[in-house]
Amino acid sequence: MKGRVVLLDQIDNRPAAALVVDGVLEELLIDPATDAPLPGAIYRAVADRPMKGMGGLFVKLPEGSGFLRQTDGIAPGQRLIVQVTGPAEPGKAIPVTTRLLFKSRHAIVTPGAPGLNISRRIKDESVRADLDTLARAAMEGGPPELGLILRSAALYAEADEIADDITAMAELAQAVTSDLMGGPELLVEGAGAQETAWRDWADPPPDDVVEGAFADHGVLEMIEALRTPRVDLPGGGHMMVEPTRALVAVDVNTGPDTTPAASLKVNIAAARDLPRQLRLRGLGGQVVIDFAPMPKRDRAILDQVMRAAFKTDGAETNLAGWTGLGLYEMTRKRDRLPLAEVLGGQA
Repeated sequence: MKGRVVLLDQIDNRPAAALVVDGVLEELLIDPATDAPLPGAIYRAVADRPMKGMGGLFVKLPEGSGFLRQTDGIAPGQRLIVQVTGPAEPGKAIPVTTRLLFKSRHAIVTPGAPGLNISRRIKDESVRADLDTLARAAMEGGPPELGLILRSAALYAEADEIADDITAMAELAQAVTSDLMGGPELLVEGAGAQETAWRDWADPPPDDVVEGAFADHGVLEMIEALRTPRVDLPGGGHMMVEPTRALVAVDVNTGPDTTPAASLKVNIAAARDLPRQLRLRGLGGQVVIDFAPMPKRDRAILDQVMRAAFKTDGAETNLAGWTGLGLYEMTRKRDRLPLAEVLGGQA
């Protein structure tokens, strides 16, 4: 399967979407079976009790509690507009933020963060100038506290389509942020798998969008491979990606190659594929990597590869570096449920 293909289907009667690039699964989204709010959902919440020592406070939501870290100037009982930032861990409150993002295919409106920004992936200065003019016209007359980010997908869109996107997101942002009367309430639902695919997989535009084709295009086999910890790497090496309660452990092995350069080669291959593996498996939090043994002088090379690999991953990542025992530590934001939890007992 050549090219960039978006496939829409269902897994266990739940909407799902897959992005396959030249036959390699790059992205996978499946709606969860639970009624838990999806990331991006926006609520009217009521501030509850602060949690001293935890750097945040609980807020009341219709479904239970959320946990908010931005607490300056917030008093108990105050009504807030908050947005879900990721899935809740079992037994914990839903993570929320007051820094709202109203996101669509071409535009992101940012209440409380004024200014106009254009994606740095759009390089052509004449195009950037045209988009700047278009954006300023679309935002003219709106509240000055609304900011705007034009996404890289705007490079491929018509001017009217971009303007309509900006207007729709700006009007939604104004309506939602002013809706502070009443108790806890869901104001905007989070985007499901297929809506997220339409919104976020538009740069570059897919060569094809196919419905009901997971089985015909081998996606089910690709998903099944993600249910096992082993990831085969070029040259016969492999890595094991295994989540525990405390962290995600990654073990890299050289396999049958015993040449002096074997360790560095397999470590580079593992580093380049690790962002994709964590993303597809829905894994985040603390990640500890036991790379194949190699001379300390080669660590600088691997550092560069890791930075380049995670630069375009999308999830907030902190590459902490090497420990005294020669392990590599990093953290990755939990932006979705683990795939094993989403799939449950389904194949």
